[in-house]
Amino acid sequence: MPAHLDPRLLRAFVTVAEELHFTRAAVRLYLAQQALSRDVRRLERELGAELFVRTTRQVTLTADGERLLPYARRALEAQDELLAAFGQARPLLVDLNSPNLDTGRRVLHRARELAPEHEIMARFESGLAHAAAEVLAGRLDASFGRFAGLDPGLRARLDHQHVRYEPMALLLPEAHPLAPLAAVPLAALAGETVYAGAGNPRTPEWTDLAHRLFDPRGITVAPPAPLAVGEEEFQRLMAKTGHPVLAVVGFAALPGTVVRPLVDPIPLSPVSLVWRKGLTHPAFGAVRRAAAEIAEAEGWLRRPETGWIPDVDESVNSVHH
Repeated sequence: MPAHLDPRLLRAFVTVAEELHFTRAAVRLYLAQQALSRDVRRLERELGAELFVRTTRQVTLTADGERLLPYARRALEAQDELLAAFGQARPLLVDLNSPNLDTGRRVLHRARELAPEHEIMARFESGLAHAAAEVLAGRLDASFGRFAGLDPGLRARLDHQHVRYEPMALLLPEAHPLAPLAAVPLAALAGETVYAGAGNPRTPEWTDLAHRLFDPRGITVAPPAPLAVGEEEFQRLMAKTGHPVLAVVGFAALPGTVVRPLVDPIPLSPVSLVWRKGLTHPAFGAVRRAAAEIAEAEGWLRRPETGWIPDVDESVNSVHH
């Protein structure tokens, strides 16, 4: 047994143990796959133990690898905390999807108050499906969105904390016949076409939620259209089609539009804080505490009696928590 273990070797081991795939682990660590394999073999030599069983089809942990994993994680966490104490922690990168959504923005604001000594930086990736791939690649630390809308293979490599049942709404052109209503009953949308991001590769979980809500009620999800980039372009296309846009109640209205909540029933968008399994960063605890604190204070996880969420979301959230 060596007197000293290089933390770089432990980080290589933990990343491979989480991914169970050398190529994905190498991408996360910004390493060549050969360099990563070399580091893992060196650690195995120094410990005198085989940590992984490698075949052409899969990578699995050995019994020694399973035994080492919790110790390695604690060692790396201690190192991160030590560096943070001396101002050397890297920024925590948290995706908020869009500047127009307030759930993640409020959580991040509170997290910065709870951990002023750490740098917590916002990113805007527009959808959880895209952000989840960035999280698994190590280019983001966490994101917000509908966890049940992700592919099961992605969910298996991620963890989440349910934060909010966010009431859904419509973004309507001011001239739309439904715009004068204080709230729009779902029945009033029968025969309407509503834009819900169809064709946007970054937001399939949102389009799926729309289909689950609208298809049984005779409401059409607008077909894929060229992706509008930027607020001005989005407004131009919205004016051109006249379609309402599916949104949430916290969405900031654009010029020439109004936001109206949907009711009868009240459709809810389940929002989770989502991160890579095994994530260690000295600021991440503050983000989780901020999410729990605001959810409790604001009643974000209390569902109205007439609230609606898809059965799959109910099932996935109950399995994970």
